[in-house]
Amino acid sequence: MRLTTCLSFFLLLSSWLHAAAPKPNIVFIIADDLGWADVAMHGGSAPTPHLDKLAKEGLELTHHYVAPVCSPTRTGLMTGRCWSRFGVTTPQNERALRWDTTTLPRALKSVGYETCLTGKWHLGSNPEWGPNHFGFDHSYGSLAGGVGPWDHHYKKGAHMETWHRDEKLLKEEGHVTDLITQEACGWLAARKKDAPFFLYVPFTAVHLPIKEPQEWLAKVPAGITGELARHYAACVMHLDDAVGQIVATLEKNGQRQNTLIVFTSDNGGSTAENNGQAYPPDDYPSGPLPGNNTPLRNEKGSVYEGGTRVACIASWPEKLKAGKHDAPVQIIDWMPTFCGLAGFKPEKDLKWDGVNLWPQLAEGASPPARTLYTVAPGFKSRSLRCDPWKLVVHGADEKAKFELYDILADPNERTDLAAQKSDELAVMKERLNVMAKADKDAVAND
Repeated sequence: MRLTTCLSFFLLLSSWLHAAAPKPNIVFIIADDLGWADVAMHGGSAPTPHLDKLAKEGLELTHHYVAPVCSPTRTGLMTGRCWSRFGVTTPQNERALRWDTTTLPRALKSVGYETCLTGKWHLGSNPEWGPNHFGFDHSYGSLAGGVGPWDHHYKKGAHMETWHRDEKLLKEEGHVTDLITQEACGWLAARKKDAPFFLYVPFTAVHLPIKEPQEWLAKVPAGITGELARHYAACVMHLDDAVGQIVATLEKNGQRQNTLIVFTSDNGGSTAENNGQAYPPDDYPSGPLPGNNTPLRNEKGSVYEGGTRVACIASWPEKLKAGKHDAPVQIIDWMPTFCGLAGFKPEKDLKWDGVNLWPQLAEGASPPARTLYTVAPGFKSRSLRCDPWKLVVHGADEKAKFELYDILADPNERTDLAAQKSDELAVMKERLNVMAKADKDAVAND
C-alpha cells in the first residue's frame, strides 16, 4: 500500500513538474545574403565577436540548408514545407501563402505565445498581405524586400514605399540595421512578462544596396581595402553588433536562460552590383558585392552549395551542449522543432516536409536519413541531397541536364559522377520525381 501510494505521488509530481515547465522563448535571427565565409568563424576577414561567442558556447549546424533566394526561404520557415509547394521560387511581392495557412506564428500563438516580426517580410508586399494577417501580434520593417539603408525604399515601382509598423506605412530616420535592432530590443523590454514569446528578426543586412555609417567604417580592419569592400565589412560587423544587442537585452531582462536563439542566413552570398538602377540613387559605393562563399561552389540563386548552405548557430544555455552538428538539416525543420518545444499539436496534417530536430540536437538521437529537396527560381534548377549523393538538375523534360556528386567526399562539388554512376543516378532521379509530386499543392489562389 505504501509503495503504491509513493509511486502514485511521484507520478503525480513528475506530471506536475512536466506540465509546469515554462515554454521556451524563441528568437530567430536571419541575415540577408550572408555568405558562408562572410563570418569570422568561417574565415571571414571582418570580425564578428558576438556570433563567434554564440557559436563557441552554442551548437553550430554545419550543414544547414536554405533556398537559393529570399522569399522561398521565408516561406519554408513560416510553413515547415518546401517553398515549391506554394509555387514560391523567386523573390516576390505577391502574396505567397493561402489565407488559411497554419504558419509558425499562428501555431505558437495558439499555445500562448506573443509573436513579433521586426525586419523584412517579403511574403506579400501590400499592407493587407502583411505579417499581422499571418499570426504576428506586432510587425515592423520592410513589407517588401531589402531596402536602401537610409531612405528605407524598396526597388522603384509599386512597392517602393514599404517601411511600416503593423502594416501602416511610415517614414523614419536612421540606418536600417539600427532601426530593426531598436524595435526588437524595445519589444522585448515592453512585452508581458508571463507569456512565452517568438521574436523573428529578419535583417536586411547584408543585402544590397549597402552604405554604412562612418562609425562602423572606422572600425573596419585596415587590411580590408577598397570602398565597397570596407562598406561590406562594416555591414557584417554592424549586423554582428545587432545580434549582440539582442542577446544583451535578453540577459538584462532575465530571459536568456529560457530562450532558444537561432541565427542563420536566407541564402548564400551575392556578387550583384551594389548601385544597380533598381533603387533610388543615394551615392552607394559602386561595384559587385564581395559576398564570400569560399570554399563552397557558386552563390546566391544557385542550388549548388554556395547558394544554399549557410552559417547556422543554435544557442540555449544549459539545454544545448557546445559543439557542432554535422548532419544535414533544412530551414523547413524549424517549424516542427519549435512547435514540438512549444507543445503545439496540429489538429490536421500540415504536410510538413521538415522534421523536429530537437531529439538530435539536444538529446543525442541519431539523425534520421534525410532527403533534402531544393528548387531554384522559376524551377529552372533543382537539387536533391540524399547522402552520400547530391543530384543537381538544370532544365526540365528531355532537355534536362543531370549532375551527380558524392557530397560527403566532394562537398565543394568539383567532380560530376553522373556518367560513371548510372545506377545511383537513376535512383536519385526517381527520388526527385517523388519529392516533386507535391509541388504547387498549396498555391495561394484563394
